[in-house]
Amino acid sequence: MIQSETLELLEWHRLCQHLSTFAATKLGAIASLHLKIPASQAASQQLLAQTKEVYQLETRTNTGLSFEGIQDIGDSLERAELSGILAGDELLAIATTLAGTRNLRRVIDNQEDLPTLADLVADLRTYPELEQEIHRCIDERGQVTDRASLKLGEIRTDLRKIRSQITQKLHNILQAKSGAVQEQIITQRGDRYVIPVKAPQKDAIPGIVHDTSTSGATLYVEPNSIVPFGNQLRQTIRREQTEEEIIRRLLTQKVAEVKPDLERLLAIVTTLDLATARARYSFWLGANPPRFINREDNEIITLRQLRHPLLVWQQQHEHGQAVVPVDLFISPHLRVVTITGPNTGGKTVTLKTLALAALMAKVGLFVPAREPVEIPWFDQVLADIGDEQSLQQSLSTFSGHIRRISRILNALDQEEESENTPQSPDSALSTQHSALLTQHSALKKHSALVLLDEVGAGTDPVEGSALAIALLQYLANHAQLTIATTHFGELKALKYEDERFENASVEFDESTLSPTYRLLWGIPGRSNALTIARRLGLKPEVVTQAKTQVGGATDEVNQVIAGLEAQRRRQETKAAEAQSLLQQAERLYQEVSAKSDALQEREKALRADQEVAVQQAIAQAKGEIAQVIRRLQKGTAKAQDAQQATDALNQIAQKYQPKVAPKPKVGFMPKVGDRVRLSQFGQTAEVLTAPNADGEFSVRFGIMKMAVKLQDIESLDGQKAEPVAKPKPAPEPEQSAPAIRTSRNTVDLRGKRVADSEIVLDKAISEATGPLWIIHGHGTGKLRQGVHAFLHQHPRVSHHEPAEQADGGSGVTIAHIK
Repeated sequence: MIQSETLELLEWHRLCQHLSTFAATKLGAIASLHLKIPASQAASQQLLAQTKEVYQLETRTNTGLSFEGIQDIGDSLERAELSGILAGDELLAIATTLAGTRNLRRVIDNQEDLPTLADLVADLRTYPELEQEIHRCIDERGQVTDRASLKLGEIRTDLRKIRSQITQKLHNILQAKSGAVQEQIITQRGDRYVIPVKAPQKDAIPGIVHDTSTSGATLYVEPNSIVPFGNQLRQTIRREQTEEEIIRRLLTQKVAEVKPDLERLLAIVTTLDLATARARYSFWLGANPPRFINREDNEIITLRQLRHPLLVWQQQHEHGQAVVPVDLFISPHLRVVTITGPNTGGKTVTLKTLALAALMAKVGLFVPAREPVEIPWFDQVLADIGDEQSLQQSLSTFSGHIRRISRILNALDQEEESENTPQSPDSALSTQHSALLTQHSALKKHSALVLLDEVGAGTDPVEGSALAIALLQYLANHAQLTIATTHFGELKALKYEDERFENASVEFDESTLSPTYRLLWGIPGRSNALTIARRLGLKPEVVTQAKTQVGGATDEVNQVIAGLEAQRRRQETKAAEAQSLLQQAERLYQEVSAKSDALQEREKALRADQEVAVQQAIAQAKGEIAQVIRRLQKGTAKAQDAQQATDALNQIAQKYQPKVAPKPKVGFMPKVGDRVRLSQFGQTAEVLTAPNADGEFSVRFGIMKMAVKLQDIESLDGQKAEPVAKPKPAPEPEQSAPAIRTSRNTVDLRGKRVADSEIVLDKAISEATGPLWIIHGHGTGKLRQGVHAFLHQHPRVSHHEPAEQADGGSGVTIAHIK
């Protein structure tokens, strides 16, 4: 009972209604409205896994899971099992449900990382043969098709023939008796074909009158000549209905045979739709998946920027006020948190928000808070929120609270008894074990969340405060976590007597006389009643008299609390400034990093462009050099030609060699009248003469003149003097031109034997001063082998290589002389 009361107090049904709007099927919406709360943490973990995978699938693909065609066929399945005959539209709904379910399974099977959903649809049977049979016999309008059976096709052929005969005869009558009919139309009354006849001329067309117009001016007559055809049509229609019923009965029997599998199919589809609704509702809330923690492992309850889901809905759909989030960080040793502060400050909303977050996590919903969301799995969420006074039951406000709190304590006791019940109560050992468990129960922390609003209120303040203290101490021993709101100052002191207690308060802005709805931890709330009363215009003497009644101790406590609040605000301001500076530094770091990366990319691009330009220049220079060499090879080379080739090569080298930028000069050169510092004496002096070729010059400091060298002085700002550059003898020009093939350094051995060639080669090598071009041709290759062997063992030849392709390639060998 207390569980259902708690859900009613938390307005859980409103959250379920919001969730149902995200369901795609009727069954999913019904399941959302009657959302069941799991009884085990494993079940909640399973639901959360389903929600996470659907959320992942929805964000990864454009369409997500589509439930098109899936309908509520539960009633049809029940009637089929009871041997009823399903209508055509019911059979068609079963076929579309099978097709829609098959598409769902196909989407899930095509994804690789959805193990929970894949396991859910692994054993799903969609009976494609039943679906095909239904579509063969039932068309899109839910009517039985002609192809359903051969007999039905024949019957409908007869029907079309009879209708054609009737309409043809009626058209003939309309033309023959045009003056007696009201309009040239053929209509029906029931299953009989009639024509509109003018009432005064009813004898012109004898027949059966089936209907009359409202005015009585028109009679709808079935001519006597048509009556036999009408009777035949009615009999044929009855045969058609009988055959259609036989076909639908056969299909219904096939559905009844697989009813258990179809019911399981409906359950799986509903589970998928419910998981999809949870994922889409969580996405809409901007919520994050929770992680269940174990407080016995010293894990902290972490709910950062937690928002009330019903207030978020109200803000979005009902133009409500902006939702102010709260931060909840509850250490593992805390068992009771007392929240104090002024009325309408948000204490009750904080209680409901935490309770809804715990329930949402249990049913597999994400929690509307920033990551990480870490919360225990509470096996019970019990609340006493609001006023339960009743005139019929003669219950006051205090009595209503006590009744509900009693039910909460009874629920905790029942949990203890179920956990502490021994396996064999008849044995002495079990009796002793039970006694030990009972003794230990006072220290055992059960996984229940208890929420108490205005604990101890509604009666004498002294007795109510004492009752509230005793109640909270009891709950500290028997519940995992208790959150209570109160106005009693005595409850604020429990924190300093028991480490399991903590204080919190809702913030109040005295300048605007309005709450900020922020939750402050570690600081108890202070009374603002007298301050508010004075600012609202209450007579000052009344407020002053009230202060004297309150007493000085309370005023001092309020001053201490005010000082703590001011200190907290200063710390928050400094933290905000530090956070702003940190964000600015991070932003500047990102900008500098981006510029550095851009510069590096630009440098790489410039290097690549330079390398391309260098390669192009080298290729062009090689081409020009090759042209010079080919000019020299034409005809007999002369010294003048060689000189011209050398000049051309030097020009090419100057053209393509990179110019070395002159090094910047370092230091300074003293001029007449400058002031310099003498390094040896540490004094300043005036320059009288310019430095000579050896770097000596005259200076004067005081009344003394002396000769100094450049290396002995420096400028007033610490620069060393620039040394005098002595002229160097001009170096002889280097001949950097490559060796050129001429008739003098070319030996033609083609047609000679190897022995004769060695004599010619030895003479040419002894007279050569540079590379020697040896023409031996290709032939059989023996002459080339002999030449290479001779060159290899000759002492004056450093190495040899084949000539370039333009000079003969492998048919010419170049011997380099040492």
